Amino acid sequence: MERTPALKPLLLLDLDGVLRSFPPVPPEVAAIAFEPALLHRAVTGEISDEEWRRLVGPGFAAGPGEVIHEALALVRAARRQCFVALLSNATTRLEADLALLGLDAEVDAVFSSARLGLAKPDPAVFRRVLDELGYATAVFCDDTAENAAAACEAGLDGVHVPDTAALRTALAVRGLIPATVLVILPDRDEAEELAAELLEAGWGPCAVHRDMLAGEDDAEDVDWVVELTTAPDGLPASAHRAELDDLADRHDGFTGDG
Repeated sequence: MERTPALKPLLLLDLDGVLRSFPPVPPEVAAIAFEPALLHRAVTGEISDEEWRRLVGPGFAAGPGEVIHEALALVRAARRQCFVALLSNATTRLEADLALLGLDAEVDAVFSSARLGLAKPDPAVFRRVLDELGYATAVFCDDTAENAAAACEAGLDGVHVPDTAALRTALAVRGLIPATVLVILPDRDEAEELAAELLEAGWGPCAVHRDMLAGEDDAEDVDWVVELTTAPDGLPASAHRAELDDLADRHDGFTGDG
């Protein structure tokens, strides 16, 4: 992929467990496939993906996995202001999988351990990526705590994100996704009442806006927007998106990005 000069913050993301998921592997297959020595050979490119799967046996499925769509939405939001790259412990089939899933077009660069000959948690792999992209540091998010700690050792801001909610919080508190969440309701009185309740609870700024959806002359298609930027705990409102989604749903509304 085309590389860009270091003009934007660099966000490095793990792939599996962060942006992609797989169905559970049968225990007897996992014991062979993920045996540390064999797995290391596969993810450092010493053996091909085909050879790895042959050694594991016929019970090891070779599907591309599934995109975690909520995480992908976060990547898209972050990419508006960040250079976003994947850094994955992967076999030689990574590029083909990304193309099948459409993820190759969702990031600015891809680094595969099988191509680099280095795998996380080796701190050298992080320094290699930084050198290649021309950055001194980056935010790195991984669902494995050991890999996040290794990134910190290499001078990055390594963050353990065991789930999508943690990823959202990590990006929000670092200003890599917008802080503001819009709670959008169909009724003005209900929106103003909710805004007053949220303001009293410590949210801000709780401003209410009129949103014309179908043209200024169509009063039937008006929504009312409660703008929230800061949560009571001082974090960006976007770090509490799941909570605000539930709140909006209880009021027959929905949320949007600010």
